[in-house]
Amino acid sequence: MIKANVGGVDRIIRAAVGLILIGLTLAGQLGVWASIVGVVVLLTAVFKFCLAYPILGVSTCPMSKKE
Repeated sequence: MIKANVGGVDRIIRAAVGLILIGLTLAGQLGVWASIVGVVVLLTAVFKFCLAYPILGVSTCPMSKKE
């Protein structure tokens, strides 16, 4: 199972950017490439996982406390 590495604020920003890029593409302001990037960014927010984060050693998820 994939461990989540995208936290709350990061997810909100990614979802907003993804929706904005998709919207601008549908409005004819940006090319198709923007909607592809928007979908990828939106999916990283939905699934709470960014493939680049483990490669870079980054995680924005809060650490869970083990008791």
